[in-house]
Amino acid sequence: MAHLIRHKISNKLTNAANTVSDKSQAKVSGVFARLGFQAATDEEGLGFADCDDLDYDYRHGMQMDGSEEGGELDGDSHYQRDGTAVRRRPSGLKTGGSLEEDKPKITSWEAGWNVTNAIQGMFVLGLPYAILHGGYLGLFLIIFAAVVCCYTGKILIACLYEENEDGILVRVRDSYVDIANACCAPRFPALGGHVVNVAQIIELVMTCILYVVVSGNLMYNSFPGLPVSQKAWSVLATVALLPCAFLKNLKSVSKFSLLCTLAHFVINVLVIAYCLSRARDWAWEKVKFYIDVKKFPISIGIIVFSYTSQIFLPSLEGNMQKPSEFHCMMDWTHISACVLKGLFALVAYLTWADATKEVITDNLPSTIRAVVNLFLVSKALLSYPLPFFAAVEVLEKSMFQGGGGRASLPNCYGPAGQLKSWGLGLRVALVVFTLLMAIFVPHFALLMGLTGSLTGASLCFLLPALFHLKLQWRKLLWHHVFFDVAIFVIGGICAISGFIHSVEGLIEAYRYNLHD
Repeated sequence: MAHLIRHKISNKLTNAANTVSDKSQAKVSGVFARLGFQAATDEEGLGFADCDDLDYDYRHGMQMDGSEEGGELDGDSHYQRDGTAVRRRPSGLKTGGSLEEDKPKITSWEAGWNVTNAIQGMFVLGLPYAILHGGYLGLFLIIFAAVVCCYTGKILIACLYEENEDGILVRVRDSYVDIANACCAPRFPALGGHVVNVAQIIELVMTCILYVVVSGNLMYNSFPGLPVSQKAWSVLATVALLPCAFLKNLKSVSKFSLLCTLAHFVINVLVIAYCLSRARDWAWEKVKFYIDVKKFPISIGIIVFSYTSQIFLPSLEGNMQKPSEFHCMMDWTHISACVLKGLFALVAYLTWADATKEVITDNLPSTIRAVVNLFLVSKALLSYPLPFFAAVEVLEKSMFQGGGGRASLPNCYGPAGQLKSWGLGLRVALVVFTLLMAIFVPHFALLMGLTGSLTGASLCFLLPALFHLKLQWRKLLWHHVFFDVAIFVIGGICAISGFIHSVEGLIEAYRYNLHD
């Protein structure tokens, strides 16, 4: 009898404890839900369950291969083990139970090369102009931006993963858009993706505009004796870019990318070599500790824009042979970028001091300037198709049928995959739009600062920090929360300030017809 009584009391106490625990958990979940930090969705929970089953099969010897090279990847229920994480694999089962061959993966060195091309491109030509208005604080910002962009790139990739019931990291998302949609679910499941898509399109199109602007600027300053204006040179450059409208893929363009990058490296070496030859005349006294309050925010946008690479990092990490090496790759690419950018900007500014122009090659002597600028124009024209094609892809996937989304506009491709005439017309219109912007706003540094403040800061600072807080809140330590909040606040202030001053600078330049 005593034993029975103790058993009943024990059961009642256990039930009461479970009830209290459930109510407490519900209250805590309700508080976090009201704050916007929600638990994983039901779809993600089902994904974890699928991962557990497939991981179990994997441990028992089931070999899972990918889809055939060049084939389309669809489905999201197959996973493979990769280091400490389980990576999502597309379904591609053939009859008989075998799977198609996997797509070739890239090494960490190849991934680092891609990141280096993105953050050490020809837009470093505007960094000495940033030092002109920022002095030593501008140099500090080059270092600070490298550290922050490296960190936000890592936390953006962390948002692609969630832990399953076994504590194994699972890749449940594939892109920046997926991360944004997950943050806005379940109330607005597509809002985040639309915001990211708009920011991506603006940044890509503005990059195309900057290539046209810099081409016209370089040609005008290379041949000042010719009766051809900068706007006319921009028109000629755009005529050479019209074939981009016919691009179906970048295979024909990608073969020139290595030559373009090597040519740009040689050009940077030539500029630095010329600056070193004038080391005796360097104006150290011109590097100031105070800043130009009105123009320094523009410099912030220029520096941030030169580090933007977050757009393609999820795709890059997903195609790496060893994703565990992603963090190391981000470290050495951003450290090298920081050192090279800092040295290039400082050496160039010391050489020309207050005479530093928006595009630093315009300061070179006429005998060297023409040769260097011709190489730079060639690189700009060959670089244009990359952001142009990326912008076209984003537009087609988000606005037109056949792109995989819920677009309402008709498909711009025919049944056989050929581009329809009106689709070709829209591409030509996009090329012409970049020309018109380059003609009416021919200010390289101001446009670069405006883009960096508007979309660069959003994609590199604000959104990664916000998404990290939202999706990883329960696992974050206090210093991670502090870093994310600080980056969001500082990035927001810099973005707003840089945007306002860039617009003011453009209005002033337009009103007084200024070239620099």
